[in-house]
Amino acid sequence: MNPMRIFFSLILVCFSLHASADGVSLTVKVEGVKSAKGNIRAALYADPRTFRKEADAVAVMQTAASPGEVILSWRDVKPGKYAVVVYHDEDANGELNRRFGMFPTEGYGLSNNPKVSGPPPFEPSAFEVSGATEITVELHY
Repeated sequence: MNPMRIFFSLILVCFSLHASADGVSLTVKVEGVKSAKGNIRAALYADPRTFRKEADAVAVMQTAASPGEVILSWRDVKPGKYAVVVYHDEDANGELNRRFGMFPTEGYGLSNNPKVSGPPPFEPSAFEVSGATEITVELHY
């Protein structure tokens, strides 16, 4: 085999090993889903200043709702500090519906399941990702 071809093949292998070693999996078990209507949406945040602003999330994922438990999983999450917001988008409009612009009318939950009144801050929901991580979020309706 051509030595140059071997050299470039080794470089490609090293790059792909490095790329896959950078990220880990994050699994979110969502508990307490009341119905199969709509979707379960989850947003992953790394910055307290953008927390709860879905357009500024690190990543957003959704899957069809199913009563009971729903599992969402991200791959290639870089190690660091994160918080997750999950909600049951029952009408599938891509946003958490609110009464008077403040009070959620669809089920929602936060990582670490903190008790909150008012807009939740980042810190009580923050957790570390350093290897494959699994968290549980309870929905509140």
